[in-house]
Amino acid sequence: MATEKQKMIAGELYSAGDSELQRDQAAALTWMTVYNRPAVTTAHERHAQLIEGLGKVGRDVVIRPPFHIDYGYNIALGDGVFLNFGCVVLDVTAVTIGEGTQIGPGVQILTADHPRDPAERRSGLEFGRPIHIGANVWIGGGAIILPGVTIGDDAVIGAGAVVTRNVPAGATAVGNPATVR
Repeated sequence: MATEKQKMIAGELYSAGDSELQRDQAAALTWMTVYNRPAVTTAHERHAQLIEGLGKVGRDVVIRPPFHIDYGYNIALGDGVFLNFGCVVLDVTAVTIGEGTQIGPGVQILTADHPRDPAERRSGLEFGRPIHIGANVWIGGGAIILPGVTIGDDAVIGAGAVVTRNVPAGATAVGNPATVR
């Protein structure tokens, strides 16, 4: 029988109140507290902190604090990824961001989801759907990327867009809900 953590990572219904997941979230909170503190650190020290708290971190990754995560271990960042101030990544399942992608301030990347059926939702179970953001993508400030979305290489997501569906490679998507132009 799968653990709640295994079910979560697989995108199946799971209980977020599970003791192992609660410990993992507490560890992520401790990591965020250190990463987000207003201390002067070198680029090398920041990168080392990212490697410590996230699943995979490529070379020359920069994330400006404050930065917020659920777990951290489900996040994979390619070389040269940049996230500006105030980004949130709810990583109950895989979040992959390709090399050279630039993400504006206040962007939310949300894999966490909830059952649509009210009775099932009342049970407290939840699930996640992975998000894949390709290489050399530009996501404008305040955009929201919803569960299960794939954004292709070289795409542009306009500031404030709410991305509810996949965006093809090289496309520009803007608005709420985001539409491809």
